[in-house]
Amino acid sequence: MSNTAIPTGLPAKVGVLGGGRMGAGIAHSFLIKGADVLVVERDEQSAEAARERVESAVAKSIERGVVDANLDDMASRLAVGVDYDAFTDRQLVVEAVPENWDLKVTSLRRIEERLAPDAFLASNTSSLTVNGLAKELTRPGNFLGLHFFNPVPASTLIEVVLGNQTSPELAAEAKRWAAALGKTAVVVNDAPGFASSRLGVVIALEAMRMVEEGVASAEDIDNAMVLGYKHPTGPLRTTDIVGLDVRLGIAEYLQSTLGDRFTPPQILRDKVARGELGRKAGTGFFDWS
Repeated sequence: MSNTAIPTGLPAKVGVLGGGRMGAGIAHSFLIKGADVLVVERDEQSAEAARERVESAVAKSIERGVVDANLDDMASRLAVGVDYDAFTDRQLVVEAVPENWDLKVTSLRRIEERLAPDAFLASNTSSLTVNGLAKELTRPGNFLGLHFFNPVPASTLIEVVLGNQTSPELAAEAKRWAAALGKTAVVVNDAPGFASSRLGVVIALEAMRMVEEGVASAEDIDNAMVLGYKHPTGPLRTTDIVGLDVRLGIAEYLQSTLGDRFTPPQILRDKVARGELGRKAGTGFFDWS
């Protein structure tokens, strides 16, 4: 049997929409803390891939001694599927689909239709307006942004993004969830790029321009930030981890809302066009092969 008890403040039943790297990481984080977790994907193949992704990560956590638990017990509390109706009994559902406005709106509406009136809904958006998404829902008071960071299990940060209509109860609950997951909540009011993406992207875009202008190599620019400013990874390596396509999408959105200082440099557009998307593609600003 598992020795994992659910920490005070953590929902017992959690849903995650999307089982990619981010969604699987969110599911993993709740699962190892004792929650019953459901991951819903677009088709059976993607759902089974999500199961394998989560179970593999959990197995590594057990091997490393991060959690004292039995893998079979963990697996018994993980469900995957393709039916949104399975979210009906969830106390919290976190949407973790790609950073596309129409996709997020459609997904959030479909989830909300199935949730109990007192259940909470969150988006893992890294830049899209929480207030704008809330306007598309019928219970905006039960909605907020929960911005997790890769790799989710190892990251100690959750950016809690409050919309104008987010209830005080939910704002307080979100801080408790973060603490129960062993993370620190940074609470921000909804604004383009929030705090983390806005700062992280502007640094990364300038680093890209420096590479483009031949100021220094990607490795030396990153080392300057790691050694000089104590960044755990430099802005370009972080971009590779996040995905160059993801960074481009965020930059374009921030340019449209905050102005030309977020204009994506041509080197970023060119790399995305060539499929050099970072770690997931094997190459970006660095070679990951």
